[in-house]
Amino acid sequence: MGSVPRLVRSTWLLAALAAFFAALLVTAPASQAAGPAASPASQTSPAPGPGDQENFRFSINGVLRNAGQPVPDVTIRATGEGFSGETVTSASGAWTIRVPVQGTYQVELDESTLPEGVVLAPGAQNPRTVTFANTSNAGAVFPLGEGIVVRGANLGEQLAERLIAGLSFGLLLALASVGLSLIFGTTGLTNFAHGEMVTLGAVLMFFLAGMGLPVWLAAALAIIGGGLSGYLQDAGLWRPLRQRGSGLIAMMIVSIGLALAVRYVIQLFFGGAIQQLPGAQSPQISLGAVSISQNTLQSLVISAVVIGLLGFLLLRTRLGKATRAVADNPALASASGIDVDNVIRIVWTVGGLLAALGGILWAYYRPGVSFNMGQQILLLIFAGVTLGGLGTVFGALVGSVIVGIFVEVSTIWLEADLKFVGALLIMIVVLLFRPQGILGRRERVG
Repeated sequence: MGSVPRLVRSTWLLAALAAFFAALLVTAPASQAAGPAASPASQTSPAPGPGDQENFRFSINGVLRNAGQPVPDVTIRATGEGFSGETVTSASGAWTIRVPVQGTYQVELDESTLPEGVVLAPGAQNPRTVTFANTSNAGAVFPLGEGIVVRGANLGEQLAERLIAGLSFGLLLALASVGLSLIFGTTGLTNFAHGEMVTLGAVLMFFLAGMGLPVWLAAALAIIGGGLSGYLQDAGLWRPLRQRGSGLIAMMIVSIGLALAVRYVIQLFFGGAIQQLPGAQSPQISLGAVSISQNTLQSLVISAVVIGLLGFLLLRTRLGKATRAVADNPALASASGIDVDNVIRIVWTVGGLLAALGGILWAYYRPGVSFNMGQQILLLIFAGVTLGGLGTVFGALVGSVIVGIFVEVSTIWLEADLKFVGALLIMIVVLLFRPQGILGRRERVG
């Protein structure tokens, strides 16, 4: 009979979880949030033209200058991805062409519209090929002047920029990976719904910011909401399954079903469009010869501070030592007087907090919020955890940083669409020679 009250409590907790998020989603429709209300996916024109440019979120831009002076009234054209459009430079020499989708475009300067005596620099490409790489803006530079020497891209500068971007990407991956690794270490569960926990953080912040809350408050409440979702998940679903003796394979399949359900519930209320968080477009910061966006730099600092704090808690506090003990041997930890269920509940809560923070930073890094954004990096999260060593917190950190750096540095040689493939290949190669991962322990099987 004791199982009946537990089942009732579990049902109420799941109902409370559903009501909580449904209330947030219903009371803050997407149209209220900051940022564009439509995306290319929501436009009905199969072959958009220049007249639709005001509705496009992506743009190609640049500035024309000759001997330091702006060059106005020059025609620039862009073609590609079924689109063709043109514009003229303003009085300051600036120009922008909005395009419907990310992709590859040919951008051409009409040399016949250049003022008398102004010419393209010898060796300058015209037209130029422009490819978007996880950003909503792309630049095209047309150097002007006979005395200008066009210099090829400096490989060292590109490598330095990609290393910084890769470190930032790796650390935000680590935020999600550490939570996933903690959950696996304490419960043995491979949670395929972890990507939706990442999405939830960004979506909650989007709706809360749309209600008019300050950015910092919206982010804080979204992170708390992520932690609450982890707590309610364990209390309402995973703990009852553990008490019933459900196998890990069965629980993994449940996590896949949960991931699909949450993903499409979010899509139902949020929509399929890509939306922007406040401040998604940030200025570039020059660090010597290296240029990096302000959002990327802030993401790097925030991730490093949070991971450092988490490492301190795991190594120096009683709760951290109890968590590591449960991850190492739950039966022995229970025999030593540790409340294993309470530790697991805290781990789920912390995992939700970290995943939500990772989702917010990922939304700024991309930039953009979508209903399936967590699914897009779920394999990279698993790659980081597996590469570092399943169940090891610091292994997940090391593995995620390696994956992030490899992903970004590979864009120097690979197409942007192929960069995630390289990270998965390096994971496979490492596991062929060290199956337990970088920091994992070798275990005897059989």
